[in-house]
Amino acid sequence: MLGRALRVLEAFSPDRPALRLNEVARRAGLPAATAHRLLREFCDWGALERDEAGVYRVGLRLWELGSLAPRGLGLRELALPFLEDLSQITRENVQLAVREGTEVVYIERIAGSGAVPVLTRVGGRFALTATGVGLVLLAHAPSAVQEEVLGGPIERYTSSTVTDPDRLRHMLADVRTHGFSISERQVTLDALSVGAPIHDARGQVVAAVSLVVRYGSVAPHALAPLVMTSARAISRALSIL
Repeated sequence: MLGRALRVLEAFSPDRPALRLNEVARRAGLPAATAHRLLREFCDWGALERDEAGVYRVGLRLWELGSLAPRGLGLRELALPFLEDLSQITRENVQLAVREGTEVVYIERIAGSGAVPVLTRVGGRFALTATGVGLVLLAHAPSAVQEEVLGGPIERYTSSTVTDPDRLRHMLADVRTHGFSISERQVTLDALSVGAPIHDARGQVVAAVSLVVRYGSVAPHALAPLVMTSARAISRALSIL
């Protein structure tokens, strides 16, 4: 029964945040009667909401529950002052992310005034192999995770996306050696990202921060000290919790 209930919630996605009963049943692979009963229970609890037109959306109760995740809003609130400082200094896009399995999950994004558009959003997921934060998190992930990611299909977003596993291994080694990542035109052809790791009190990498700027506007190595300083400041704040 729990599995069926989770399938109902998984029917909702960034591209389909509002669904009718028949759509939920089809996307969850459930009979309409079963989907209707589960939807009613979720609405009674507040996990979902139903409007007068019969359209279901994710409810605030799930957001309230999600805010308890220590790697979610807790980390975001601690890091936010440092992210805002970085944003004000550079007027560029600043992102904070964690690794969930073999994907990046973005938990904060501050859009700079006039900055290059990005494809990411708060709560959204992305491949570990293409973005600045993703390369940082993959470089410090357990070896089993690295091999799973590099051994599977590697998605190509642009003509500059690195999909060769050996080249990616070399890039990950550079991240560990130099303390920052560079992703040039890998997600969109007009963007450059520089990322750095955030450590907890035990020295484990638990998150990553990045700047995303317009490609060609600045040398990536000029951005690295700013991003690394921000990451170290967040790490220090984490270490005294």
